[in-house]
Amino acid sequence: MTYKEARVYLDEVSKYGSVLSLDTIRNLLAELNNPQEDLHFIHIAGTNGKGSVLAYTSTVLSEANYRVGRYVSPTVTTYLERIQVDEEMIPEATFAELVEEVKEAIVRLTEDGGAHPTVFDIETAVAFLYFQKKSCDLVVLETGLGGLHDSTNVVKNTEVAAFASISRDHMKFLGDTLEKIAREKAGIIKPGCSVVSGIQKPEVMEVLKQEAKRWNAPFSSVKKEELQSGEHSLEGQRFQYKGIDKIRLKMLGVVQPENAATACEIIYALQKRGYQISKEALEKGLSKTVWKGRFTCIAQNPVVIIDGAHNENAALRLKETLETYGEGRKVFGIMGVFRDKEYEKIAAYMGPLLEKVFTIDLPDPNRRLPAEELTEVMRPYCEAVTAYQVETALDLARKEAGPNDVILAFGSLSYLGQMIELAER
Repeated sequence: MTYKEARVYLDEVSKYGSVLSLDTIRNLLAELNNPQEDLHFIHIAGTNGKGSVLAYTSTVLSEANYRVGRYVSPTVTTYLERIQVDEEMIPEATFAELVEEVKEAIVRLTEDGGAHPTVFDIETAVAFLYFQKKSCDLVVLETGLGGLHDSTNVVKNTEVAAFASISRDHMKFLGDTLEKIAREKAGIIKPGCSVVSGIQKPEVMEVLKQEAKRWNAPFSSVKKEELQSGEHSLEGQRFQYKGIDKIRLKMLGVVQPENAATACEIIYALQKRGYQISKEALEKGLSKTVWKGRFTCIAQNPVVIIDGAHNENAALRLKETLETYGEGRKVFGIMGVFRDKEYEKIAAYMGPLLEKVFTIDLPDPNRRLPAEELTEVMRPYCEAVTAYQVETALDLARKEAGPNDVILAFGSLSYLGQMIELAER
């Protein structure tokens, strides 16, 4: 099987959709001799910030000379970005080889009457096989959707269960209240593991504490009063937390100090569990971390920024960031969203800050909100709004923006990789 054939196979499997159940992946992994049982995990759930917390944590662990697997979704620049070891993506040939191994296991399963795994089940199995093959010391694992019933929750050897910011999203699957959503995400907590939380709303924090206590899991969280943000610019920002004194983060945005502090708490929990991670490795790792798609500057003159703000809470934090970093510049927006997201709330937060908005169609025709419909949603908040294709939107925004202005592409991670390619031409 070639890499191209592997991708075609996964596209064909996509007809099985998404199923929140662990039974199928358990059966699949058993057929593959349970590679996940040879691995140890930092398991991260949350609504916003999972990827950033993962990036900080895994970069620090690599600095501490651990071999670290990363499993992330969704990706921004390339499909293979989802499976990495020490920040190097899985090679195409290896990916194809492991997909073929998993495919053969699926044939055996289905011939015996078993249910067919989903694409995410298969990708997760491939990741575990690869991390086992590479003898990873730790795997930093991001949930796909929720927690309790997410395919990644088949793991048992969880060292730390960590929670980035939890807010309302995917309510159809996870519940219609913050408490229900938090309890679903708290399903990744395993008996005796360490539990770490970023800054949360009180009702969310209470659920996480209850679940940690139920599983006899030591709990720690980021305290807002211990976190200090310093000077900031489009080149970086200063960060101070619990003995980490004014280091420079490359990651931009008002939420990044909170994400970095959450990663610090994960590292402190690992230290208590016997992992050797020096303060120097912690500080160096934090300062080196990059993660595209989270208020990332990808071009200059004018500045082009991409941000995957795709729900209400993310849009609110993007609004705060834009007000903090905007410094009186005009901001031209490029916006594309999925139909199942809170696009009206995103429009209400962002529209008043934008000089003009170019709405676009996203790559996925089944989920996207057509640009023409998005235009009508945005118009009450920003009168200058028109629908275009992505390429045209960026070209026109660059012609209209002055050298000191900002072009902000936001709304979904799914098209930001294309924005990076266009900006670099």
